[in-house]
Amino acid sequence: MVIKSIMFSVIFCLFVSALVFAQADTQFGMLDPKAYTPGVDPDPKMFIGNWRESIPRDLNGGMIVRDILTELEGSDHLRPTRKGAVLRTVKSISYATIEPNVTTTPFANKNEQELFYINSGEGIITSNGKKYDLREGVGLIIPPGVEYTMKNTCGDEHLTMYRIVEPIPPSFEPKKQVVVTYEYDNNEAMTVHWANIDRGIISKRDGTAVMGGLTAVKLDPMTMAQPHSHQDGVEEVWIALKGDITLLLGKHLFKLPVGAAYKVPENGMCAHSNINASDNQIKLMHMMHVPENAVRRLR
Repeated sequence: MVIKSIMFSVIFCLFVSALVFAQADTQFGMLDPKAYTPGVDPDPKMFIGNWRESIPRDLNGGMIVRDILTELEGSDHLRPTRKGAVLRTVKSISYATIEPNVTTTPFANKNEQELFYINSGEGIITSNGKKYDLREGVGLIIPPGVEYTMKNTCGDEHLTMYRIVEPIPPSFEPKKQVVVTYEYDNNEAMTVHWANIDRGIISKRDGTAVMGGLTAVKLDPMTMAQPHSHQDGVEEVWIALKGDITLLLGKHLFKLPVGAAYKVPENGMCAHSNINASDNQIKLMHMMHVPENAVRRLR
């Protein structure tokens, strides 16, 4: 316990150092050294959602969906009027389950596209006469107009997944069939922000409409990502998948439970960092939209 406390103190000192030195970074990587001021700074709690706080609803006759983050409510994107109602680019991010041996009814979206990440369990998706296995690590793109069903083939375990709904931009040309990817077919890479270990799940090349893709991100014990911020128009969301995760968001530290997600407030000064102060690896899923005219800031 003493060693762990010392290590966490070291991580905290690194974090404070980051706040100081980041002031020399580009204008959209700035961090605000002033104390938190209610009514001036965004309230970070409003940008965090958890499916356990949502009312379940049935979708497609057998898929139970619970919202995590939803479309922005209110006229000011830095001050949403309802907790978790913060999204400006995608329509919703939710947690979905299918009970053992249940098959959903055939369904096709009309004016939106669904992205799925299978979290646990086993199943099958059927579309256009083709069947694909579902298991942890599988990513799906369901384009508009493409009919599909999902079945939980496990007799004693729920099929669980995360679901992202994208709008269809006027110039976007969706795929004509379901796209199936597998996280573990891709190599891990350490690319940005100190300690992130990345593995792609779904990319823009696979056919996302507005998001740059979905990426699995791991952090080893006693490590943290570099705190940084993003400008207006950059929508970045993280979902907690595994482990004991500590979140720096704005000027507050939170515990981010598995199944919760957060969006980074878009004011160019609101820091975010995922921190692993535990003895085991943690895992999150990352997604990001960057407007064409924005200054590129990696996650």
